[in-house]
Amino acid sequence: MQIRQVTARKERYMELLLLGDEQEDMILRYLDRGTMYVLEDPDLVAVCLVTDEGDGVLEIKNIAVSPQAQRKGYGRAMIDFLQTRYRGQYRILQAGTGDSPLTIPFYESCGFCRSHVVPDFFTNHYDHPIYEAGVLLRDMVYLQKPL
Repeated sequence: MQIRQVTARKERYMELLLLGDEQEDMILRYLDRGTMYVLEDPDLVAVCLVTDEGDGVLEIKNIAVSPQAQRKGYGRAMIDFLQTRYRGQYRILQAGTGDSPLTIPFYESCGFCRSHVVPDFFTNHYDHPIYEAGVLLRDMVYLQKPL
C-alpha cells in the first residue's frame, strides 16, 4: 500500500472524487486549493483532498474509496496517514459530511467528535436531492479531532 501526493491534473481523479461529493461543480470549488493524496494497493483504491481552513484547522473536503475496496480499512488508513503527516502543523483535523448512518459512524470510529452543524447546506448548495443509505441529506455535520 502506497499513499502519494497528486500535484497536477487532479481532475483525472474526478470519477473517484464524485463518490465522496456527487456534484462536480462543488468539487471544483476546492480542487485547486486543496492538497490531494491517492492510495494505491497496488491499483488506485482511494483519494483524499484536504484544505487549510485557517486557525490551525485542516479540513477533509473529500475522501472516497472505490466501491470494490470499501470496508477493507483504506479510508481509515488515509485518516491515519493525514494524522501522521499533519500532526504538529495543524491543531485540528475536521470533516464536513451529511448526517448519514454510513458516514458519521465511520468518522466517529476514527476518533472524530461532532463539532457543529450548518443547517440546510445540502438542500441550499446542491442542484439535486442527495440520499445516502435512504436518508435525504440536508444539514452539513462537522466533526473534529485534535492532531
